[in-house]
Amino acid sequence: MTKILLHACCAVCAGYPLDLLRETNFEPIVYFFNPNIHPKEEYDRRLAELVRYCKKQNIELIIEEEPKENWFEFVKGLEDEPEKGMRCHKCFEYRLMRTAKKAKELGIEQFTTTLFVSPHKVRNDIIAEGQKAANAYGVEFLDIDFRKKDGFLKTMKIAKAENFYRQTYCGCVFSVRKETVTMP
Repeated sequence: MTKILLHACCAVCAGYPLDLLRETNFEPIVYFFNPNIHPKEEYDRRLAELVRYCKKQNIELIIEEEPKENWFEFVKGLEDEPEKGMRCHKCFEYRLMRTAKKAKELGIEQFTTTLFVSPHKVRNDIIAEGQKAANAYGVEFLDIDFRKKDGFLKTMKIAKAENFYRQTYCGCVFSVRKETVTMP
């Protein structure tokens, strides 16, 4: 089996991608790096579900945290961007660069992301940022279409069977708030 680093934002999105990767002879290692998820209660809830699922599936999970202020600074000026706009694109860049860096540090040659399972994300933006990150760190980004063959429906079935907490937004505070948000 070939090791692959799988960036995951939550257990809901990880379900089917983990199954598919294992079925196609990969040994996924899950990487949770999501400083974009706010508030802290939301972040903690998503992480707890992912920890629980990875333990149940006997899958290694790496958790990396950093001050939230770093992410806010990175997307500064894009607070009013619409969903699927430049702020999302920058958020993909931020998280996938860190994922590629972690893959390189671990000696894992390939990485991908559960972002591909969501019909709410712009696939070409994810691919562009994944390729840029791969080039920066000398690893390979696999643009696996986890939506194919009813991938989103499959991941939702897993989420329901596992009784996962299912969030109502991507995690970014700007995607749920209409009023001006003061950045830390």
